[in-house]
Amino acid sequence: MAAKRPTIGQLRDIAHEYNLRLEDADLESYRDLMGGVLASYARLDELAEPAPEVKYPRSGGYRPGPDENALGAWYWKCSVKGAQSGPLSGKRVAVKDNVCVAGVPMMNGSSVLEGYVPETDATIVTRILDAGGEIAGKAVCEHLCFSGGSHTSDTGPVLNPHDPSRSAGGSSSGSAALVAAGEVDMAIGGDQGGSIRIPSSWCGAYGLKPTRGLVPYTGIFPIELTLDHTGPIAATVEDVALLLAAIAGEDGLDPRQRDVQVGDYTGALEGGAEGLRVGVVPEGFGWPGVSEEDVDRMVREAVRKFGEIGAKVGEVSIPMHRDGIHIWNAIAVEGATALMVRGNSMGTNWTGHYTTSLLDAYARGRITRGGDLSDTVKLVVLLGQYMQDAYHGRYYAKAQNLARRLTAAYDEALSEVDLLAMPTLPMKATPIPPPDAPREEVVARALEMIPNTAPFDVSGHPAMNVPCGLSDGLPVGLMLVGRRWEEATVLRAARAFEQASGYTVRPGGGR
Repeated sequence: MAAKRPTIGQLRDIAHEYNLRLEDADLESYRDLMGGVLASYARLDELAEPAPEVKYPRSGGYRPGPDENALGAWYWKCSVKGAQSGPLSGKRVAVKDNVCVAGVPMMNGSSVLEGYVPETDATIVTRILDAGGEIAGKAVCEHLCFSGGSHTSDTGPVLNPHDPSRSAGGSSSGSAALVAAGEVDMAIGGDQGGSIRIPSSWCGAYGLKPTRGLVPYTGIFPIELTLDHTGPIAATVEDVALLLAAIAGEDGLDPRQRDVQVGDYTGALEGGAEGLRVGVVPEGFGWPGVSEEDVDRMVREAVRKFGEIGAKVGEVSIPMHRDGIHIWNAIAVEGATALMVRGNSMGTNWTGHYTTSLLDAYARGRITRGGDLSDTVKLVVLLGQYMQDAYHGRYYAKAQNLARRLTAAYDEALSEVDLLAMPTLPMKATPIPPPDAPREEVVARALEMIPNTAPFDVSGHPAMNVPCGLSDGLPVGLMLVGRRWEEATVLRAARAFEQASGYTVRPGGGR
C-alpha cells in the first residue's frame, strides 16, 4: 500500500476545515512541495516495523455455540499453552477481547472490528504464558469497552451467573462471569471507569485495578491514555496476587509506565489485618438516586469485620471524592473521542509500540460502519466532538489539572490510613435491558454505576473489589483503595477479609 498524493479537492477541503483561505494556485504549489515528504512515506512502505515475538505455538480456536456458552461470556475459545512450569502452571486464563492474542480473532465487542486477527501477543499475554498459564480464550467485552453494563456487546448480552436476567457488569463482562461461573481460574480485565471492579462486584469475584502503569498496556485496545488500566480478576485473592505478579512490571513499550514499583504480592497475603488502618469514606455512601440501602449497610458491616480481626477502623472524609465523577466525565468523553475514535485507537504523540494492524483495521471499520457503533459510543462522539469544537479542549485541560488536586486529596487521606473503604458500586446488579429498550434506558444501564469507581481511574490509585456477601441473591462488593504502588497492602487486607468472611466463588456463581 503506497501513500498517494492528495488531490486539489482533498487539499481544498482540508484548507477549509482549518480556515487557511488558500486559492487553488496556492494548493497546487503546496501539493508540489509535498513530493519530498511523500518520498519518505514511500520508503516507510519498504521497511519492516519491529513487532514483539510470538513465543508459543497455537491454533486459531473457534467461536463457541450456545451449548457451551450459556452465559454468552465467551467470544472465542482456544488453548494456548505456555511454559511447562511456572507460578501459573495449571491455571486457565480468559483474556478480555480487547487484548491482542496472535492468531486469535479480536472484536472488542464491536462489529466494526469483527474479522480482525492480531499478528502479535500483548505483553501481558506473553507474560502469562511465560509463567506457565494457559490462555483458554477471549472473554466477551462491551462495545469498544464503553459500558458498565453487560448489554452493549454486538455478540449479545453477557448474563450474570447469579441471575441470568441481571447484568454481569462491564466492560470486562465476560471475564468476571467466566470466573464466577468456574469456567476459568482467572481472567484479564480492563478498567477505565471501573471495568474490572464493576463486573467483579456484580458477579461476586475478586478484581483489582492496579496502580496506573504497573501492568503494561502494550497490545491492548485503549480508550484514553491517562485512564487506561489492565489487571486481574479471579475467584480467590491468592489467584489475583499470582496473576498480578506474573504480569506486573515495565516492558519499555508503554508510555503509561514510569518509575514502576513492583511489590511482593503473594508474600503479603498472610500478613493478616492486625495493625492495618482502614478509613471509611462517607462520601462513597448514599449517592442520591442510585445508592441502595442494603448495599451501604452490608459494606459498613464488612468494614466492621476488619475491626474484629485486628485492624483499626475509623472514618476519613474526602469531600472532593464527590467531584471525581465530574472530572472523569470530561477526561473520558473528550479523551476517548480524540484517541479511541478520531485517533483510531492509537492516536499520536507518544512513544512505544503501536499495533499498526489494529489501528488500520479499526479505522476502516469505523469509517465505513459508523452507524453500527453502540449508543454509548455515539453519545461520546457527539458530545466529545462538540466540546472540542465549541470550547477547544478547555474543559479537558481543566479536568486534567483538577485531577492532580483529586489525587492529592486521596493521598492526604492515605497518609492517615492504609486503606480507604466504600461500596464498589452503589447498587446491586440491574436488569438487562430488553432488545427493544429505548436508548435512554440502554445508556442509563451502561453508565449509572460508576461514581465510586471512576475517580480512581483518574487518580491512578490501586482499587480492588472484595465480595462481602449476597443480598436478595445478588453479590455486594466492598472496594479497598491503597496508596499508589502498594497493591501488596490491598491484597493483604483482602485476603484477611476473605478468610474471615468465608466468601468463596464457586461454579455457578454460588457462595
